[in-house]
Amino acid sequence: MKPAGQLLTADTCYLHVIDVQESLMRQIHGVEQVTSVTAMMMKFAQIMEIPVLANTQYKKGLGLYVPELEELAVGIPRPDKVEFSAMANEETLALVEKLPKNITNVILVGVETHICIYQTAMGALARGLTPWIVSDGVSSRRREHHEAGIARLSAAGANVGPGEMLIYELLGRAGTPQFKQVLPLIVAQG
Repeated sequence: MKPAGQLLTADTCYLHVIDVQESLMRQIHGVEQVTSVTAMMMKFAQIMEIPVLANTQYKKGLGLYVPELEELAVGIPRPDKVEFSAMANEETLALVEKLPKNITNVILVGVETHICIYQTAMGALARGLTPWIVSDGVSSRRREHHEAGIARLSAAGANVGPGEMLIYELLGRAGTPQFKQVLPLIVAQG
């Protein structure tokens, strides 16, 4: 865990996209927002050169990512899992262990907040990583399950906040080349 009051830097983070698959996403509360914010975070990670990992949950049954995110996921390591925690999947864990040692934070987006996001965050905490839950980039089938998941995550020590908050924290200042590339992504969110 970073000391209180210390802001994140891009070189200490990786983005982890969890299970944003068509069959599952059709049932998700606020699916348009989750899809849009997840896309924004994936594009932001590319601009900031933040490593990205992803997972599918039982792809044979739940299919590919929603089209907007599927095209952004090309070239991103994306193990299929049956475990609810991505950190319990051997192939995913091997990829996490290969990340640079200065990475101490995992940014989580995807579904479902109270199941796979929650369990992946707990697995990250157990491994010494600090989870940062993008609150508007995660959800569940039922809003109350999402809210309960966010409450449990916060109580367990995960950082929780909207994508825009995290983006500005990682940018640190206006006027940089990265800021100029990222600003249209933020404006597009409204």
